[in-house]
Amino acid sequence: MDIAAAREIGAGIAVIALAGVGIGLGNIFSTLVSSIARNPAARPHVFGLGMLGFALTEAVALYALLIAFLILFV
Repeated sequence: MDIAAAREIGAGIAVIALAGVGIGLGNIFSTLVSSIARNPAARPHVFGLGMLGFALTEAVALYALLIAFLILFV
């Protein structure tokens, strides 16, 4: 197997984590919207936790992209 092909396969495997990130973000925001719809008075507290969850989940996506770029270009 050529080294370039192995790099592309490795980068593709590293990017699989982005599917999990998409599912996680969908769960976070669907739960956020439904909880605010049920109890609008809890919006300030719930919204902050939702944004924290978004930031932590998005960090996983950035790490996955970083690993993929490192595999491809280094």
